[in-house]
Amino acid sequence: MNRRDAIAAVAAILGTTVISEELFAASKLSGGIAIKVNDIFSAKDILLLDEIADTIIPQTDTPGAKAAKVGEFMALMITDCYTARDRNVFIKGIKQIDEEATTMFNTTFISCTAPQRKELLIKLDTDQKQHQKVRKSGQPVHYFRLMKELTLMGYFTSEIGATQQLRYEEVPGRYDACVSYKKGDPVYLNP
Repeated sequence: MNRRDAIAAVAAILGTTVISEELFAASKLSGGIAIKVNDIFSAKDILLLDEIADTIIPQTDTPGAKAAKVGEFMALMITDCYTARDRNVFIKGIKQIDEEATTMFNTTFISCTAPQRKELLIKLDTDQKQHQKVRKSGQPVHYFRLMKELTLMGYFTSEIGATQQLRYEEVPGRYDACVSYKKGDPVYLNP
């Protein structure tokens, strides 16, 4: 075998390996087998979080939370930034949302209609507000409160939320190099 044939054979073997891995991963996604997006969340969890977020901030004349990929944002924040206790509350909450949907509408949250999703999330919001009233110091917050806060933070800090929903100014105000200041005057960010 000459050098050119050997390189072609190695490339064919490596190419088949790479393509096979990608096809295997794609078949897992479409076949319903839950693959992990990170150590905690599966692709199915991200899809559910996107639908919850999109019910909270739906698409109108501006894109909704799903377009801003808020589900991925929530998964990242819960995985990297929250305590183990809050993380466990959130993960249990994902399962509880489907249980609530099954109890109320005899189907999963993903399969619910838009009015059913809205009704369910309004009920959960009422539950979390009641939970906040009776919650003692040191007790964990309600899982829906975490989801709602992360939805708002994820959407309004995304490029879509910041530029299409909010008014974004790269450098707000004007720059005044010399501002007279007397002791006791209030200090402003933008004088």
